[in-house]
Amino acid sequence: MTVENITYEVERLRRRFHEDDPIRLCEAMNIIVARESMGTYPGACKGFFLAQSRKRLVMINADLPAELQRVIAAHELGHAVLHRKALGINTFHDFALFNNTSVMEYEANMFAAEYLMPDVEVLEKLNDDLSFFGAAALLRVPPELLDFKFRLLKRKGYKVVDPPFHCCGDFLKGVGFDGGSTPD
Repeated sequence: MTVENITYEVERLRRRFHEDDPIRLCEAMNIIVARESMGTYPGACKGFFLAQSRKRLVMINADLPAELQRVIAAHELGHAVLHRKALGINTFHDFALFNNTSVMEYEANMFAAEYLMPDVEVLEKLNDDLSFFGAAALLRVPPELLDFKFRLLKRKGYKVVDPPFHCCGDFLKGVGFDGGSTPD
């Protein structure tokens, strides 16, 4: 799926549902959202998307901070929207599938970045002379997700400086329960 397709899907959902919260958007799309305790240990499952018998479910680790739950919800919503046909019936997506080469993980991160951070809001923060990490904090996202947004902005033709790092599609696997990255 191209960046243009991902951007189109996000804009289509914004126009149709007028919703900026990923959990409320899931509910508006008749996607069940559930939260269960899945642990706080390194490598604990952060969330997953399940589709079976015409029912769709986004499961979120209730042990995560609220802001990270929001990011996980947007990421899993990306799977529901972008990969519903590829995932098929009886599909289970969880932390074991995170890897650097997973196209679906990369696309779900792009979807989450586009959905959670409108271009205008990101550019406004950057024009306020905030640091990359300061902008991520004000946008209430992990810096790694802001890296994905920078990639989207560049593809759209905006002139933005390179972020201080370039993260992989599996970055959510390493995001700690305090919202920060954990060492690998």
